[in-house]
Amino acid sequence: MSKAGKNYVKAAGERDSGKLYRLGEAVSLVQKIAYAKFDETVEISMKLGVDPRHADQMVRGTVVLPNGLGKSKRVAVIASGEKVKEAQDAGAEEVGGEDIVEKIAGGWMDFDAVVATPDLMRSVGKLGKVLGPRGLMPNPKTGTVTFDVAKAVKEIKAGKVEFRVDKTGIIHAPFGRVRFEEKSLIENARALIDAVIRAKPASSKGKYVRSISISSTMGPGIWVDETSIAASA
Repeated sequence: MSKAGKNYVKAAGERDSGKLYRLGEAVSLVQKIAYAKFDETVEISMKLGVDPRHADQMVRGTVVLPNGLGKSKRVAVIASGEKVKEAQDAGAEEVGGEDIVEKIAGGWMDFDAVVATPDLMRSVGKLGKVLGPRGLMPNPKTGTVTFDVAKAVKEIKAGKVEFRVDKTGIIHAPFGRVRFEEKSLIENARALIDAVIRAKPASSKGKYVRSISISSTMGPGIWVDETSIAASA
């Protein structure tokens, strides 16, 4: 078992591991104790009262963060005809049809998101084993299978985040960078949490949000008092 580094131990000592912090306090503390030499991503983990083994309790969705993610994503668009220029004009880095499909099948992965038009999904489908495990497979539910490719590309570049509950009932998602202003991180966190709450399945019974914690890429988790989410925090 690996031993925690001295920087992590020092950072962890700055928090009260048994305390539920108000959202604003938690964000401020995450920024204060971040120690990496790079601009760490700030992430959220939400334990939900769902059983993802049942299809009707799967929680997934997207949200465009009001203050973005601090990094522009490289978008590949699989389309044809007039949609090619539409995607290029919207800022997509790579645009094509069957050539892009074959390029990805051959191992090319120099992108952060993939958008495809419905008419090409038959070809894109064979990339499931490549894109699926990486969470990059286009899906109508996340707005990445659409004829409105310009809107999809612009939303992704503006800070669109996809979330999906894992097999243990937890959602992990980024909502900004350590260098962001505290207010911006709080606004992003609220937007993401609200989106997860709105995605609550009708079949979910009992307490839906069981726990919330936030952390930087290298830092320890800070427990958040969920009752502070709607407050001014």
